[in-house]
Amino acid sequence: MVAVKAGDVEGVLRRPDPRMGVFLFYGPDMGLINERARAVAERSVDDPSDPFQLIRIDGDDIAADPARLADEAGTMGLFGGRRAIWVKSTSRNIAPAVDAVLKGELQDTVIVIEGGDLQKSSPLRTLCERSQKALALPCYADEGRNLGTVVDETLKNNGFSIQREARSALIASLGGDRLATRGELAKLMLYAHGQKEITLADVDAIMSDVSSLAMDSVVDSAFAGEGTGLEIGSRRLAAEGVNAGVLLGAALRHALMLLTARLSVEEGRPIPAVMETMRSLHFRRKPLVERQLQRWTSESLRNVIALLQANLLQTRRLADLDDTIAAKTLLDIARAARR
Repeated sequence: MVAVKAGDVEGVLRRPDPRMGVFLFYGPDMGLINERARAVAERSVDDPSDPFQLIRIDGDDIAADPARLADEAGTMGLFGGRRAIWVKSTSRNIAPAVDAVLKGELQDTVIVIEGGDLQKSSPLRTLCERSQKALALPCYADEGRNLGTVVDETLKNNGFSIQREARSALIASLGGDRLATRGELAKLMLYAHGQKEITLADVDAIMSDVSSLAMDSVVDSAFAGEGTGLEIGSRRLAAEGVNAGVLLGAALRHALMLLTARLSVEEGRPIPAVMETMRSLHFRRKPLVERQLQRWTSESLRNVIALLQANLLQTRRLADLDDTIAAKTLLDIARAARR
């Protein structure tokens, strides 16, 4: 059997080969593994809520008793009809149990396995890739086109449309994990309940932490060398009572993130590729951070990190002067950025 490529999985599942008795889902995206396994298992029976039709088994139980899977697969339903056995993931090897099943005849029974992130040499993955009765289906994090498809289909199925700019912002703010994406979309649809179209304001309201974004704006102004934005933002945070140590802590975390990214750039990795790894970064910040990566070197970032660490300690020792220390530190960073 030819191994199925990640991009072909959806097509294979839309038109499953009736000869296939075992479906192994594997990969790093546990949310996507669970979603696809659930869909295949429930689609394979007439009533997914009937425990005699859809049997759930923990993988550890099968590893402890390999014969159990074959016994379950060979059991006739109480009232006949199709059956599905849904095996939850385990770190233990269940390939011998699956091999025993594949050597027999599966009649009106489908076995669906959540395999976890299996290596190419994994016995279970190798077994299913080589079998004429099994499919090994990779599940990797959603990116680009796939993520857009998930967003479009989910919103459409729930009666929503979305503005073009709102869609772009939403996709940029989502990570690759399918389960996390579903959760964020559920929150967005709940917020937009009662309206037909989702706007950019809706996306900002759900996907953004306003206070955090205000602090990020100050930090970005400092690392971009924008004195005006830094001054206005700092005054606003001070008026809101944001602790100076918290602000410098945010700047320190940002500098450490930039250093890691910059080292990758200096090792020869393209900046766009490095930016793709920053999935937790808010979409509005990505163009700013990309410019910062071009502006700063690893050496200059190490100097900034040392400055922030020293002055963060000073804000604790000289609590009465913490706002002054923080303001001067960020101004020094802005001056360094301009140089």
